[in-house]
Amino acid sequence: MRCLIGNFARGVVVLLSLWAGSAAWAQTDPLPSWNDGKAKQAILDFVGKVTQEGGPDFVPPERRIATFDNDGTLWAEQPVYFQLQFALDEIRRLAAEKPELKGKEPYRSVLARDLKALSADHGKGLLQAMMTTHTGMTTDAFANIVGNWLDVARHPTKQRRYDEMVYQPQVELLRYLRANGFKTFIVSGGGVEFMRVFAEKTYGIPPEQVVGSSGVVTYRLDASGRPELFKQAKAEFVDDGPGKPVGINRFIGRRPILAFGNSDGDLQMLQYTAAGSGPRLALIIHHTDSEREWAYDRSSPIGKLDKALDEGRAKGWTIVDMKADWKTVFPGKP
Repeated sequence: MRCLIGNFARGVVVLLSLWAGSAAWAQTDPLPSWNDGKAKQAILDFVGKVTQEGGPDFVPPERRIATFDNDGTLWAEQPVYFQLQFALDEIRRLAAEKPELKGKEPYRSVLARDLKALSADHGKGLLQAMMTTHTGMTTDAFANIVGNWLDVARHPTKQRRYDEMVYQPQVELLRYLRANGFKTFIVSGGGVEFMRVFAEKTYGIPPEQVVGSSGVVTYRLDASGRPELFKQAKAEFVDDGPGKPVGINRFIGRRPILAFGNSDGDLQMLQYTAAGSGPRLALIIHHTDSEREWAYDRSSPIGKLDKALDEGRAKGWTIVDMKADWKTVFPGKP
């Protein structure tokens, strides 16, 4: 009888130990919105080896640079890029305030939802809409307009604020990297001043670590003699495709050891990162979840993933399958 009780007690101890271990893991798992699998393990293994002092793959903190695309990588991008949606919404707001604009372009086509006209002549109408809503004002005025839009605008199908259309697994990853001495950057084709409005609050990435496309900005004094920065209707730098490695060199000055993208526009950034010496991690999100988000790749006009997918598979980059690898897509939802 005593032996039986002893065996039972030892069994209880083992069960409690296993339970405690699993509970501790649940509390300490740095990526709880990621399913266990190859993608999550690749991230954990990479961070583990580059932060192990004295190890063969140790990377000092100052060289732990991680770059992330934004549209389709940190937040959603369907059915249109969110910055373009901002421009279209802003055109409608301006036309409502000034009815005399309704017969002029691009106001007429935007109000008529005439995408064919806006897309004609290599997207001349869309370019007009972007210029109209992004230039001819100070940088402070533009930031206020974007902030006001984020407060009231809602995604047409998800009915969420646009800054709530972020990917919870990526927010966790950014946090995990920074906790391990990484410096995290956005490197995106989106407008740098547009992204800076929400990047720090949404991702924990400060404005000085946002690299994006930019227009010419000039210094001047306003009517009262106060200094201001004025946004001109002239492009300065396009941070997309081959422009991304150029932007990394110009604005960061170090080759990343980790890069994360989702489209062919990120291919050159991924190539540049993977080609460096020492440990490297190149990751691609494959949008495969038509229920929780959207499923698209090679034929999509938004976030086309074709050449980068082929090269990523051929070179052994980490392909993150959204449907299989993520427990959660958006904050507060499965």
